[in-house]
Amino acid sequence: MNLAKDAGRIDVTRRSLLGAGVASAVLAARGPAFAQQPAPAQQAPRAKGPAVWLDMDQAELDAAYDQSKYAPNLSQLVNRYATNSEAVRARLGAPRRYAYGPTSIETLEVYTTRRANAPINIFIHGGAWRTGLAKDFGYPAELFVHAGAHYVVPDFINVTEANGNLMPMAEQVRRAVAWVFRNAQSFGGNPDRLYVSGHSSGGHLAGVVLVTDWRKDFNLPVDTIKGGLCCSGLFDLKPVRLSARSSYVKFTDEIEQALSSQRHLDKLNAPVIVAYGTLETPEFQRQSREFAAAIKAAGKPVQLLVGEGYNHFEIPETLANPYGVLGRAVLAQMNLSQG
Repeated sequence: MNLAKDAGRIDVTRRSLLGAGVASAVLAARGPAFAQQPAPAQQAPRAKGPAVWLDMDQAELDAAYDQSKYAPNLSQLVNRYATNSEAVRARLGAPRRYAYGPTSIETLEVYTTRRANAPINIFIHGGAWRTGLAKDFGYPAELFVHAGAHYVVPDFINVTEANGNLMPMAEQVRRAVAWVFRNAQSFGGNPDRLYVSGHSSGGHLAGVVLVTDWRKDFNLPVDTIKGGLCCSGLFDLKPVRLSARSSYVKFTDEIEQALSSQRHLDKLNAPVIVAYGTLETPEFQRQSREFAAAIKAAGKPVQLLVGEGYNHFEIPETLANPYGVLGRAVLAQMNLSQG
């Protein structure tokens, strides 16, 4: 999504609603002569079109994959990610930065703990596959560092730079994970205690990482990843392909199949936490519920967390809190103390 454009549209909408509320209050205060004036003509309800996915028409499906329709504080929260990340760096110091691949974007930031041979959590950021940088997702680092774990955030190509192709993103994120496994000891990490987390489109990519055939593709152990968190992700790309996101993602049958992690649970070798907020879009909620149900049906360990009262951009902030919805669960998954 275009955050700046969406944020502007959201701000206009909020000002309009606030203005309407103030006007109503003024009319009521002036007495019956004003309060009983005829209401302005209401806009006719939109005619529902043919169903495109489940019972949703095209407009409803597009909205269900557009977080700006459900998160009026989007701009505020995204800005807070950045300022909170800056504050964390001021307290912890700058992270170490390493190259994991040949292109300039293939780098990752490592926030290190003092604990020797420490576990590692790799966080894959979101941004509708189009936006986001590692530096703006440093805000959970303190939770991990103070609990005795390293926190790693990779940068990777976005879908616009990849000419609409999601495969380079998935390949780079997988390479980042492989690099961390092979180089963990160089920064005091334990490669046998490697975990992955992700939110939104990063939750989608975390799912892709979790069903990677590490032995075949990277000559690494099949259980390279010891646990995962997929928050507010996308796990079956069929409905996403039918939505307005297809205007900037060039979906193909091959990409839909390869990057729909729910279809490859035979390759899942780690327990998974799946989470979403109750104020998210109906499709993001459904995707998480069905992913968790599919993992359970496959006979593999899964925990489904529902964040009551959180929207799509609020729930990842709980990863920075050892007593938050996500923070508490991830620390338990990694067998770490809340501090």
